[in-house]
Amino acid sequence: MKQFLFPLAAILAATLLPSCSGQTGTEPDSPRIVNIINFIRLTEPRSEEVTDLVLFETVRSQAEDLRSKGLTGTYLLQYDALIDPSYQKLMKEEMARGCEVGAWWEITQPHVEDAGYTWRGRYPWDWHANVGFSVGYSQAERERLVDVYMEKFKEIFGLYPKSVGSWFIEAGTLGYLRDKYGIEASCMCRDQVGTDGYTLWGGYWNGGYYPSRQNAYMPAQTREGAIDVPIFRMLGSDPIYQYEAGLGGAVQSVITLEPVYELGGGLPEWVDWFFRMFTDQPHLGYNYVQVGQENSFTWEAMKKGFTYQTGRLADLRKEGKVRIETLAETGRWFKERYPVNPPTSVVAAEDYQGNERKTLWFNSRFYRANLLWEGASLKIRDLHVFDERLRSEYLDRPDTLPVFHYETLPLVDGCLWSSSDKMAGLYLVAPDFVGAEPQFTVLQDGLGQQVTWPSAKGGGRFELSFTEDRLEIAASGETGEWSLDFSASPAASLPFTELSEKSIRARKQGMDYGMELSEGQVCDLRDKEGPSLFRLSPEKGRIVLHIASCPDSSERK
Repeated sequence: MKQFLFPLAAILAATLLPSCSGQTGTEPDSPRIVNIINFIRLTEPRSEEVTDLVLFETVRSQAEDLRSKGLTGTYLLQYDALIDPSYQKLMKEEMARGCEVGAWWEITQPHVEDAGYTWRGRYPWDWHANVGFSVGYSQAERERLVDVYMEKFKEIFGLYPKSVGSWFIEAGTLGYLRDKYGIEASCMCRDQVGTDGYTLWGGYWNGGYYPSRQNAYMPAQTREGAIDVPIFRMLGSDPIYQYEAGLGGAVQSVITLEPVYELGGGLPEWVDWFFRMFTDQPHLGYNYVQVGQENSFTWEAMKKGFTYQTGRLADLRKEGKVRIETLAETGRWFKERYPVNPPTSVVAAEDYQGNERKTLWFNSRFYRANLLWEGASLKIRDLHVFDERLRSEYLDRPDTLPVFHYETLPLVDGCLWSSSDKMAGLYLVAPDFVGAEPQFTVLQDGLGQQVTWPSAKGGGRFELSFTEDRLEIAASGETGEWSLDFSASPAASLPFTELSEKSIRARKQGMDYGMELSEGQVCDLRDKEGPSLFRLSPEKGRIVLHIASCPDSSERK
């Protein structure tokens, strides 16, 4: 992703709509939206070979490639590039043909000095979080930096930018950008652990969301508690393999659509697989991806992957399978369609590595969840709760460290609670059941996702239904006895505070949260022999989990 050195990532029914085999990705109510976003720095202090001219020629080559294919994109400018005449001329040419130009919110020396402050960085652009990001500044400084950028942008281009992106923008700056300058969209880094010192973990896996005014990483549950601008997750993470690229914490490797990565966005076979999953699977609501690359990686490194991806996108647009929009256009569409955070999903029913893995990511305003199949086994790999009341530690004070850390509220974490020899998860334990291919469907009301997992022997099946604040697992036919058993690495720091017959309670970051069972029951196994810490057992073949920070999620309309 942002790392300048290029690490190689690990190798890569009557009330339901048709299953995945019948979906084409062209339904008007379930669009596949692509933003081509290239973000621009004036200077690169990490390599003498990457001169300012090399960076400019990279952006010009990106623009020439998009022009040659009739594609428009979004360019986001750091302040140092904004004030450079060469970029100003190029960007005006791109705007004249329908591209968008906005702001890239990494803080630089000329930006800080033009705001009347003293630069604290090691270089004119310094990626350390307490210098190069808005989290490192007081709220008064954040607002002054916004005002200086906006006035300079308007002086050059005659209007304020409608999109402002960054690896991360904290809530104080984002709210000020929306409230005073009316920005229409933002974008931020995908989920990651430790990469470049930045941890963002447990939020919407993909697509857009309205952030809490208390914490810009936390999806809001209410309109009143939200900043009224959608943030879109960048970089196109591999939905099967990126999650576990760094088990147990520390630093993850990168398996994303970024074109510089040879085992990801730079590999044509992987790109074809990613776009096939993106367009042809039955995603709930809509599906979104950002294509493009920061100029620090240089054109020579990204050319192969970049041009291949834009060529494929031009073909997919011609086939009617994708919409290519600017970031601001997508932000306006999102706001017109969704008054609060919508339920969405990402489905990957095919494993490009041939390991018989399949996955479903589900997001709603109350939680996110992930299912992972590995051959004949199934587990809930991830389950995080959202609560707009969770205040960021950086909301009222600046970050003093070169890193930043944002998380939501975990109930299952198959990455941070795992080790190389012990994979955390909530496992479906059904000794007499052998599953066939799962079938993914979207509920007819468009507000939920269902998975049907039939028996390979016939006569039985499991159905898992994800809706806004609940998860239901039901068995029918000949499945035999079954349960959901939770286990984790012995070294994992788990948040659980209480296991009762009908609830699991947890506490993290000073916030109480959990899940309630209206059907099924909890069994505490911590004093028993065996790997499992607790078990969810069905009642009359069903487990129904209500997932929210409040025990009764109906309190949060």
